[in-house]
Order: sequence, then structure tokens, then C-alpha cells
Amino acid sequence: MIAEMGHFALILGFFVCLTQIVLPLIGAHRGDESLMRFASVSAVTSFLLVAAAFAAISWSFLISDFSVRLVAANSEINKPTIYKLTGVWANHEGSMLLWVLILTLFAAAIAVFGANLPRPLKARVLAVQAMIGSAFLAFLIFTSNPFARLADAPIEGSGMNPILQDPGLAIHPPCLYLGYVGFSVAFSFAVAALIEGKVDAAWARWVRPWVLAAWCFLTLGITLGSFWAYYILGWGGWWFWDPVENVSLMPWLAGTALLHSALVVERRHAMVTWTILLAILTFSLSLIGTFVVRSGVLTSVHAFATDPARGVFILAILLGTTGGALGLYGYRMAAVKGGAPFALFSRESGLVLNNALLVVACGTVFVGTFYPLFIDLMTSDKISVGPPFYNRTFVPLFVPILVTMAAGPFLKWKRDEWRQVWPKLLVPGGAGIVIMLLAAALGAFQHLLTAAGLGIAAWIVAGSVWVMIKRIKLGATSLDSSMHLLRTTPRAVYGLVLGHMGLGFVLAAITTVMTWQQENILAMKIGDHTKIAGYDVTMTNVIQTPGPNYDAERASFQLSENGKVFSELRAERRFYTAQQRQVAETGIRTNLISNIYFALGEPDDKGAWTVRIYYHPLAPWIWIGGMTMALGGFISLSDRRFRVGIAQPRAAMRSLTMAEAAAGA
Repeated sequence: MIAEMGHFALILGFFVCLTQIVLPLIGAHRGDESLMRFASVSAVTSFLLVAAAFAAISWSFLISDFSVRLVAANSEINKPTIYKLTGVWANHEGSMLLWVLILTLFAAAIAVFGANLPRPLKARVLAVQAMIGSAFLAFLIFTSNPFARLADAPIEGSGMNPILQDPGLAIHPPCLYLGYVGFSVAFSFAVAALIEGKVDAAWARWVRPWVLAAWCFLTLGITLGSFWAYYILGWGGWWFWDPVENVSLMPWLAGTALLHSALVVERRHAMVTWTILLAILTFSLSLIGTFVVRSGVLTSVHAFATDPARGVFILAILLGTTGGALGLYGYRMAAVKGGAPFALFSRESGLVLNNALLVVACGTVFVGTFYPLFIDLMTSDKISVGPPFYNRTFVPLFVPILVTMAAGPFLKWKRDEWRQVWPKLLVPGGAGIVIMLLAAALGAFQHLLTAAGLGIAAWIVAGSVWVMIKRIKLGATSLDSSMHLLRTTPRAVYGLVLGHMGLGFVLAAITTVMTWQQENILAMKIGDHTKIAGYDVTMTNVIQTPGPNYDAERASFQLSENGKVFSELRAERRFYTAQQRQVAETGIRTNLISNIYFALGEPDDKGAWTVRIYYHPLAPWIWIGGMTMALGGFISLSDRRFRVGIAQPRAAMRSLTMAEAAAGA
């Protein structure tokens, strides 16, 4: 009965979304207040209905109702409760239901927190959100019903993919979906603006918080996904240029460009049509990611489904959404007024360069991801695109983006002069050069590209810190005055500084790991010794241990230095009986500066086990940096200026920008 109620709630939600499309658009066109107010009521109603459906399927998983086909295929009696719950979105139908839940959640948030939005704009935004929601609700109802029943319910379910039975799955997919789906709000604002033919600073001020929130969640989701792949797959890597990893990176790159271009629209009313186009393309890239993992066109450990029929349905949604928005963009672009002019050397020009490079880098990832598919479709040849391609194309494009990051905040809006800017860059530039020379010397001048990467990372971090130092006039005024400025600095400034610093941390960590990591793959018996990174490693024992729904073979290792044991680690091979699959459970010893990483492999007929041991210097900072970037975004989001509909006095707006704070120091 619970499943049927959930299914009925989905159907009701679909019809509510249909009315949410039609009536508010009519109301906005006629100026009918009652019809425009209906948009908010229907948005909240559709969210509550989809939430009820999600609660129904969650309850079916928790009580192991194997008469529901989805539960029988993705759960089992002995699975721990947390994995019963995460199993809801560890499959195609459940993940799509989560997708729609988040979509309607954002629409409801606009309805509740967008009280200061102009009523016609709000009605149109919610109508566009409903168009997307109704399409995906139709997809769920007609092709991917999560509440389908089985005629003969099995006693025991088939269980969930073992590599997904991890606490990381409880956080990673919801965060990723909050990012993917969050960009739908920017899309809806863009389409609504095209319908009205009006984009101004107020529009940018309303849309920026939603873009920033989506960017934060997507950053967090990608970071958590990278860490999950690192410790659960047993390959010893943090990024594999997997197709599904790529389709999460593409909207992040486009969303980063969108976030910066929206700032230019708000501050200078420039880059208007470009910002509208970016909003459309960013969400389109999110839809492409949804299509890839559910169509079977690309193979990945992350893919949910391989049913071509479902892929065709999503492809139709993708083409309809993107094609319709781009058609409207082409038709209405002339009605959108352009922005104010700016000089070649200015903050706006720096952001234009930033946008261009980010979009080209995104295009490079797109080509690398889909070119093999195109070749396979057009010919009988099969090719693969891996790290060498991205190292030669993506990395050179991303380097100038990183270089301009530290310089951009010191530029003035509208017009600046080089002779006024370069003295402000001496300290961060000097820090970058010093680190580059030290890294080159430590590498005996054999890793010059590594030294350059570390120098750029130091340039970014030092530049971010230097902006804050100049902002509070540290050393140029009394300490009390500097502390007062520090306390009164807007949170948006802290967020921007942390966001840039986080990317510098990630760059430094990636550069260091790729150059100085060590690997030792060997067969070890109990009592055998080996070395890695100057440490002694001893396999002390291997035992059989049962788990709640698996049997495990657990190996213990001792790490010692100069004869003194300083750490003990365990690595496991888990065999899940329901799925007849084996999964590695790695052992990682970290001191936040480096990781020592163990993965246990197959035994041989001589009483030895294959063991993979890695030493990854500075690896933790890949994820610390990602978390720092997301934290910076959330701190910025808490700034009063980012609250939807709150106008700021012009003088206050001038005092709150990091660029002008740095330029005026």
C-alpha cells in the first residue's frame, strides 16, 4: 500500500507541474496576480508530493519490502540499515527520484525565499522549473517507475553493488545532485529573462546565490567522489579521467565561468548575453551527465543503467530543453540590452579571459569524453582517450587560468594601468618564484614542470593571502585598526580568498603526487618485509573475519622507522555472497602531509598475497583543498549581499568587493 501511495503521489506531482507551467505563464503575460501567485503554491505542493513519494520508496527499502522490484534488485535482509537507506539512490530509478526531489526542492525554495523577486519574473522562473520537473516526472512514471511490483516476491533480495556499500555514498550522490540540479535555477532565470527581454544588475543579484550554491555542492560532490574512488577502488589514484568523472567536471568548469560572469553583470552590466548563454550551457552539461550514466553509451563503474530506451527518453529531454532554450536565445538575444564598455586592461577583461579559457577547457574535456563514442558510431574502430590526451590539452589550457587567478583580484573595474598593478603582485609573485626555485633544486632540476606547477600554486595561495593583508592594511596601520578591519570584512571576501586558496592547495597536491609518488607491488607472506619511502613494512597476519553481509580476508601490516613501530594498518578483501563479487577495503595511514596506502590482492598457491603499497606525498591536500573551496563558497553564500532580493546601497556595494579593496590598498 505504501508503494502505491508513493506512485500516486508521483502522478499527482506530475499534474501539478503541468498546471505550474501553464497558469503562471498566462498570469505573467496578462498581469494576473492570482495566477502568478499560484506558481508558488504549486511549486511547494509538487515538492511535498515528490517528497512523499521519496519517503515511500525509502520506507520500502528500510523494511525490505521485496515485493517492490527496485527493493528486490538493490537490497537484502542482512545489509546494514545505512546501506538500505543509501540503496534508495544507488540505482537508476531511485537516483532519478532523488534528482526530481532536489529539482522540486529548489523550486519550492524559490517560492518561499524569493518574496522580493518581481512577481512576473518569479512566475516565469517557476514555470520553467516546472517544465523540467514535468519532463523528468514523466520519465519516472512511464519508463522508470520505482514502485513497480513483482508478482512473486522473493524471500531475499539481490543486494546492492558492493563498491557502493560505503558511508561515502550517503553523502557523495546527494551533494553531486544538488550541484547538477542547482544549475537548473540559473537556467530557469535565464529563460525567464529571455522571455521578458530584460537582464540587469538586479537579475544578476538574484541569480548569483543560486549559482554559487550549486557550484559549492558540485565542488563538494566531486571532492567526495574523488576521495571515495581513492580509498574504495584500490587503484591508488584520485582521478582516472573516467567518462562519468568527466561529465561532472564539465558543468563545474562552465559553472565556474558562469559564477564569474554573473559578477560582471551585477557590477558592470557587461557580458550580459554571454552570461545568459552560459546559464543555458551549464545546465545542459548537467543533463548530458544524466544522459551518460543512464543510457549505456559509455561504460563506467559509476553508470546506473544500460537501457537504450531510457537513454532515448533522456536524450529527448536534453534536446528539447537545450534546443528550446537556445532557440529562444537566438530569437530574443537582440532584445537583451548590452553592457557598459570596459578597457582592455581591467577586471572585466580578466574575467572575460577567465571565461574563455574555462569554456575552451570544458570543450576539451567534452571532446575527449565523446570522441571515442563518435568514432565507434561512425566506423568499426574503437579507441580510448586517457590521461596523455588530457595532459597535453586540458593542462596547458588550465595553467593560464591559474596564473590570472592571483592577478585578477588586484585589478580595478572598468579601467586599470599596469604600473599601478604590478607593485601589488611583487610579494605573491616573489613567493611563487622562491617556491619554484626550491622545488627545482630539490628535484635536482629534473622536474622543471613540477617546479613550475608548485610555483603557480604558491602564487595563487600567496596572492589570496596578500589580498586579505592589503584589505586590512596589516603593517600600514595600527594592529587594533587592522583587527577591526578583519572583523568587519564581509564574509564574501573571506569566501573568495578561501576559494582561491583551496584551488592552490589542490594544484600543489596534484603536482607533488604525480611527480614523487612511489609504488611497490609484490607478493608477501606473513612475516615478510619490504620498504617504501624509507619506511619498513611488515605483514604480521592474515585472518578470516565475517561481516554483516560479506566474508572478509583481513591482512595486518606494521609500519616502522629505525626499528620503531609507529603505525598498524589493516587491508581487506571482502566477498559479498549475495552478489558474488569481491571488493577491496584499503588501509590508509595519513599524517595530513602524506598517505601510505595498502590494498590486499589475491593469494597464490605458495601462501603469499599480492599487496599494493603506495606512498602519496601531499595527497590529503587534494581533498583538503576541495573542501576549502566549497567552504569558501558557503561562507560567501552566508554574506548578506547574496540573499535573494536584498538590495545594497551603492556605496556599500563598492566597499565590499575584494578587487576594489585590493586596488585601493
